[in-house]
Amino acid sequence: MSAADWKQRCETEWGLQGAPMPDAVDWKSVYEAKPLGRNLLKNPAPFGFSKDSPPPEPELPDVPPGGPPRFQPDGDFAGWTTSTEVLPYDTSGIPEGVVVCALPRYSWFTLEQVVDLKAEGLWDELLDTFQPEIIIQDWYEESQLHDTIYQLHVKLLGSDKTTVISEHSANPTEDRSVYSHNWKEVSHVFSNYGPGVRYVHFQHRLKNSFLNDFFPTLFTGTSVIVKPVKSSS
Repeated sequence: MSAADWKQRCETEWGLQGAPMPDAVDWKSVYEAKPLGRNLLKNPAPFGFSKDSPPPEPELPDVPPGGPPRFQPDGDFAGWTTSTEVLPYDTSGIPEGVVVCALPRYSWFTLEQVVDLKAEGLWDELLDTFQPEIIIQDWYEESQLHDTIYQLHVKLLGSDKTTVISEHSANPTEDRSVYSHNWKEVSHVFSNYGPGVRYVHFQHRLKNSFLNDFFPTLFTGTSVIVKPVKSSS
């Protein structure tokens, strides 16, 4: 198949009419990479759960397991860079003079990935001129461990991996007045972000609790998808 045929196949498959498609681009490699419409994050569900089924109910043993405190959940975090921040005890709600035998110890578990858009098959002219929509989606568990259990921060970066061209943060507050245990969606669409974007830095943090046993906040279905849709002006 000729270079022109591969280019035509890309244009037809993704509906890229109107997008800049220079002949210098290796269209066979682009077609095989399929960078548009697929999740560019690795390992989007490291706990093995699907958002289409309810989160698992925590197992409460008859006897607390004991042992040293835990601050990191179990899971296969291949593809993610992870870190843990153990938070100080929160004594703000305890009246003066009251003796408390045990308090929960909270921690943030942070996971991040950097997506190299050109390595995934996208090309300069598409990113700079067409500026296709970049769609972020994530699902976290209503663990009801605390008022804030989830934080998201996504940055679109330039070629130096440092310059921030656009960014989005989310820090939802939980309503714990009613029991609820589902997956909660967080999403954002980047459009009209300006030229120069070459990387997406995805980071989210989930709060865990330890009180005689470890209680995590889970997540699943995390995605960064570039859609073959031009940013609307």
